[in-house]
Amino acid sequence: QVQLAESGGGLVQAGDSLRLSCAASGRAARYYAMGWFRQAPGKERDFVAAITGSGGYTDYVDSVKGRFFISRDNVKNMVYLQMDSLKPEDTAVYYCKASSTWNSIKENTGDYWGQGTQVSVSS
Repeated sequence: QVQLAESGGGLVQAGDSLRLSCAASGRAARYYAMGWFRQAPGKERDFVAAITGSGGYTDYVDSVKGRFFISRDNVKNMVYLQMDSLKPEDTAVYYCKASSTWNSIKENTGDYWGQGTQVSVSS
């Protein structure tokens, strides 16, 4: 069982930066692949970024490449999403996910999820 808690959301202006944090606790949390998803109002929850358990490989949705950066600290059991050059279309609730396998980290279901943190970007 893995428990996840996101923090760091807020209201910012276009072009600003935010760093989201996800605190992971529970058995062997540091070995899980970790990901970030987001859900805008009236839309499905979509994959944003993921990182392997070791932190050696990352993946991003095309719309955030070069602006968002995922990282993790396995000593602190933390995962971060640095978001730069934010745009109004980045407005969404952002969720942290833990997956026991890399193959399932991009799936919108299963494994472990946090409660989400709201990010709002004004134009």
